[in-house]
Amino acid sequence: MSEKNILIADSGSTKTDWCLIQNGKKKGLKTQGINPYFLQEHEIMQIFDNELKINPLKTHIDEIHFYGAGINSVDNKKRIEKSLKQYFNIKKAYSYSDMLATARATCNHQKGIACILGTGSNSCYYDGKKMGFKTPTLGYILGDEGGGTHLGKKILQYYLHDIFDRELKIKFEESFDTNLAVILETIYRKPLPNRYLAHFASFIFQNRGHYMIENIAEDCFNDFFINHLLRYPHIHKLPVHFSGSVAYYLKDILVNLCNQYEINCGSVIQKPMKGLIAYHATSLEK
Repeated sequence: MSEKNILIADSGSTKTDWCLIQNGKKKGLKTQGINPYFLQEHEIMQIFDNELKINPLKTHIDEIHFYGAGINSVDNKKRIEKSLKQYFNIKKAYSYSDMLATARATCNHQKGIACILGTGSNSCYYDGKKMGFKTPTLGYILGDEGGGTHLGKKILQYYLHDIFDRELKIKFEESFDTNLAVILETIYRKPLPNRYLAHFASFIFQNRGHYMIENIAEDCFNDFFINHLLRYPHIHKLPVHFSGSVAYYLKDILVNLCNQYEINCGSVIQKPMKGLIAYHATSLEK
């Protein structure tokens, strides 16, 4: 790849995948999600200390490329870069949005439309070098259509409104704490409610085939298509790529919707890391 030692991070709201490329060898690492919307610099540094098994005094790194959720403002970008530079005692630390991570990982240097369907959701047009037109990202309260928080919210609503049939109701109660006071306290008073809501989305993955589950998933994805994808000017001319666990595990529903809307479904990947490694390899060669 290069003689440079490079550290790449792909961070969602829930977890962060790291890859240290040193002397041509790759080493994968994991920490919890690092979102500057929710974490201050000292908290970010604490995660590095407690979870990232890289000793900055013993490991020489030339460049760090950090892609993450919440890096869509100058302040959040600076917060991440400052934390990385201080902890690793390095000058070349760059931070980018998780949206750019998906665009680079799926499109590489080609034109396309890239989408994230993970804990949250997002999308953009990518011209092979930079992001262009994109629809607004409104977060887990007003947006995140098709993402884990949206799916989880729907699952929770179906249970609390007693819409589930007996079979699903019993399975839900076997899987989650259903105390209403606990649910409301966690959502409205405790930190990281988006993660809490998204964890209910696992109920969809575990109960595929049930008509209610299929309807919830398709309805949530359809909201994403209508509110976002169909607003792209060249939606029927460019490949549309997806990344994220929700997209990956519900790929068949995505492909069917793409066919219905006459959209060219490109790659559907669970995580961007492999594509990011390939992107930075080709970028260094240029």
